[in-house]
Amino acid sequence: MTFFDSAQWDGQMYSGGWVRGGGGTQDVVEPATGNAIGSFGVASADDVAKAAEQAAAAQLAWQATSFEDKAAIFRRAGALIEEHTGVAVDWLAREAGSGQGKAGFEAHLVATEFYSAAAMVEAPYGQLLRSGKPRLSFARRLPAGTVGVISPFNFPQILSSRSVAPALAAGNAVILKPDPRTAVSGGLFLAAVLEEAGLPQGLFHVLPGGADVGEALIEQPSVRIISFTGSTGAGRAVGEAAARHLKRAHLELGGNNALIVLDDVDLDAAVSAGAWGSFLHQGQICMTTGRHIVHESIYPEYVERLAAKAQNLPVGNPATGDAPLGPVINASQRDKIHSLVTGSVDAGARLAAGGTYEDLFYRPTVLADSALDHPGFAEEIFGPVAPVIKFGSVEEAISIATASDYGLSLGILTKDAMKGLSVADRVPSGIVHINDQTVDDESVAPFGGVGFSGTGARFGGTEANLEAFTETQWVTMQGDIARYPF
Repeated sequence: MTFFDSAQWDGQMYSGGWVRGGGGTQDVVEPATGNAIGSFGVASADDVAKAAEQAAAAQLAWQATSFEDKAAIFRRAGALIEEHTGVAVDWLAREAGSGQGKAGFEAHLVATEFYSAAAMVEAPYGQLLRSGKPRLSFARRLPAGTVGVISPFNFPQILSSRSVAPALAAGNAVILKPDPRTAVSGGLFLAAVLEEAGLPQGLFHVLPGGADVGEALIEQPSVRIISFTGSTGAGRAVGEAAARHLKRAHLELGGNNALIVLDDVDLDAAVSAGAWGSFLHQGQICMTTGRHIVHESIYPEYVERLAAKAQNLPVGNPATGDAPLGPVINASQRDKIHSLVTGSVDAGARLAAGGTYEDLFYRPTVLADSALDHPGFAEEIFGPVAPVIKFGSVEEAISIATASDYGLSLGILTKDAMKGLSVADRVPSGIVHINDQTVDDESVAPFGGVGFSGTGARFGGTEANLEAFTETQWVTMQGDIARYPF
């Protein structure tokens, strides 16, 4: 049997091995064609309870496993992903509608997550503390127990892996609920990789399903941390449910990210960056550039060139051709995109490019003459749409950029990098890129947003990952029992 042969997993989920789900099966639907290209097992609440029991038992032995053995497993996982990049890319293209370039980039990021996990288990995990008493005092990081991960459809492999890998590296067991629209690339593929890499059975579970499975995961007493990536609305519900059960919830939510283009830029480079930020993966990225804030002196030419980019970008089936843009994930998402575009045009925006679709293939769209209250400018679109607004002064640009409840990623384009940094100081954002667009991610860098975009940086780098997936314990040691006046 070849690696990740469908005969291994078709109709299955992963929980103590490949098993049937209590919720039956669901088809894997290819958005580009509407065809069923496989099936997977759907979990039930009972499956969550069984997985939690297995995970709690397996975690104790995993916590005691040497760091050398853990690191070897993660290195093997990273190597397997690199070895089978073609498999990962194929599933991302077919199931998630990813362009070949985006899919390849995502597979590379997933491999780096596991290599970073290998480094994490070898890193220091505590701190010596001063004490006013004659004793040794230190703080150490210990596994929380079991971590629940709820991941979305848009970058399914990386948005699962960036929680799964460090949570396992911290000594936890993990139960992953991938989005059922991308259960294979966002879950079952990772199960096959980790099984092949030698991860002990019972430590990692993939339970596809709907909101009921997510609720059951949050309610499980042994699941101490919930790591959620998704919409702001769903994140509120997850955070509220987790709070009722007194468990931590790390929420990485939506964004309506601003790209501020000052008047001194190289215009060709700025337009290229802006197009990438808005149109990559059909705009279905939390970091997508959702607001182009452009100085009035270069605004007309910026819009003209951005519209030309949009008109010339091929859109097609990424599994059968080399079109950089594929379909959006489903008809509901397409209709939401189109409603925001038409609503903006009705409110006074000018359609400079796009605004049309065929099946699930939405054309890259530029909305010129946008205003703060236009729906396409004020709301997260999650589609290949670039709303553009003009400004006259830096103060006005900052005012426009801050007129949003979101705060995930900010791009500032200018020849004066220090001026860009001074602008960044005044715009709340979890991520800032000076002289780059808003979409970027590295396994070694902290990632997260503020405001409606989430609860801060919870992923990336050993420090953030230890903070996210461990508990801190204070320990003191002394040679003799202290004497007290009682």
